[in-house]
Amino acid sequence: MNWFASTLWELLKPAKAAAVSPLVRPGRPKFKEAQGKNAAKPRAAGGMQERYDALVDEMKRTHHVKVRKWRKSSSGVAWVIRYRDGRTVNQIESPYPRGPMSCAIFLHEIGHHAIGLGVHKPRCLEEYVVWMWALREMRARGFNVTQAVERRVERSMKYAVAKAMRRGLQNLPEPLQEYA
Repeated sequence: MNWFASTLWELLKPAKAAAVSPLVRPGRPKFKEAQGKNAAKPRAAGGMQERYDALVDEMKRTHHVKVRKWRKSSSGVAWVIRYRDGRTVNQIESPYPRGPMSCAIFLHEIGHHAIGLGVHKPRCLEEYVVWMWALREMRARGFNVTQAVERRVERSMKYAVAKAMRRGLQNLPEPLQEYA
């Protein structure tokens, strides 16, 4: 360090210059997938967490989904961004799968893209189809569908049906009758 610096700033500069020129900025990705405080925790070695990690990788790749944010709460949302040039980007926010409940919610949000957003009308029917898809995927892959997950699906469906009826739904589809 130069003790005879002409300015205070020169005295405060680090002794060694950085290896990278200050004019060169590292490139930033156009889409930051769940980085920073919203990034998934480091992957644990062994056991169920490896299976959940593999599921996340497979589902994102298979259904071309980007995770905007890993939520801490047990809620999620799915949407599609459509650009003028015709490109689409499938996105979700969901809890990172660490157990049966977060896995079910994650698969539910992926399911919206797997079956197609807005394909089933009314909206409560889409919710039903997506929940059934998520539970079927969990069972087919050997993940535990607990009673808590079953209760969550039932509560979610009762809420969706009640909301649709409040908004004036006249004819409730057959598979939703039990939730009315």
